[in-house]
Amino acid sequence: MKTLVLSVLILFMPSIAGGAERDYQVLWCDQNHGKTEYRLPDATRVDCLTETHAVEMDFGRKWAEAIGQSLYYASCTGKRAGVVLIMNKKKDARYLRRLNEAISYAKLPIDVWVMDTVLP
Repeated sequence: MKTLVLSVLILFMPSIAGGAERDYQVLWCDQNHGKTEYRLPDATRVDCLTETHAVEMDFGRKWAEAIGQSLYYASCTGKRAGVVLIMNKKKDARYLRRLNEAISYAKLPIDVWVMDTVLP
């Protein structure tokens, strides 16, 4: 029984901690008139496809992964690469700094937005 309760708590921790990635994805994509979970021919999914950008959304600690995914999605769609970094903790600022430094150093064509607001 203790294992079941612990498993259930672990499954719902993202929503307890301020929202799951999907919650942020829907909010940001709706505000930017995009299509969520846009499916590519290889069955991968762009988190949000707008008129101008193929956007990957990730929590701060996954900043490096977001770079690769956004560039891949941009290459598949012909749109500009974008990353929305979800920063729901004060210490996440270090991830934004790393993301921006990597993009600047490599002169990558990636636009960055930050979501640090609490979900409604």
